[in-house]
Amino acid sequence: MTETIQIGELSIWVTKKDIKNVHLSVHPPDGRVTLAAPTVTRLDVARAYAISRLGWIRQQQEKLRDQARETPRRFIERESHYLWGRRHLLSVAHRDAKPSVSLDHKRITLTVRPGSDSGKRAEIIHEWHKSLLHDVVRPLIQKWEPKLKVKVTGYFLQRMKTKWGSCNHCAGHIRLNTELVKKPKDLLEYVIVHEMVHLREPTHSERFVAILQEHYPTWREARAELNELPLSAEAWRE
Repeated sequence: MTETIQIGELSIWVTKKDIKNVHLSVHPPDGRVTLAAPTVTRLDVARAYAISRLGWIRQQQEKLRDQARETPRRFIERESHYLWGRRHLLSVAHRDAKPSVSLDHKRITLTVRPGSDSGKRAEIIHEWHKSLLHDVVRPLIQKWEPKLKVKVTGYFLQRMKTKWGSCNHCAGHIRLNTELVKKPKDLLEYVIVHEMVHLREPTHSERFVAILQEHYPTWREARAELNELPLSAEAWRE
């Protein structure tokens, strides 16, 4: 069950879980604030904690506002697009055939039917991004399953509004944000490992951090780098 705390103009979504400590988070891209608290926590206690952290919340929201954002993409000739952290130029070809995307060195060639609009081109590129991710995600999961002693029963790629990834530990599923195709591959690996660790420890507890630290000791640097990279300019949807 989720409740809302209102502090002036600031709304904080509060979720009570079977955890020991309070976890306060400010999420990209819009600075949404969530608070996870132990099940027995009274709402007025959660509110007092949030008020005590108002300075930190404002600081994190300001960092998100100042963070570089990609300019909106129109999917036109010689437009810049990013793959695995590197800039590529887009070339658009018109052909009355099934749309396709190909990559040659630092050029992405998008082949579309004459008259296609930017929405259709965005769909084609997004599906291509998913195919690129599938090629990388599967081997990474297979690499980490024996290391972490877990089994991923399924994974899903989708646009996600506020997270790079999520985990359903009961079903053994993980979900990954398709925006990760634009980031360096080591950051994708960090997100995958992070979500797979949740199959052993569902919450961000001390045990979770200990497991992550043991297997991926540079996780803090990876998280910081990921959160400092440009945010997507697309209209985020749930």
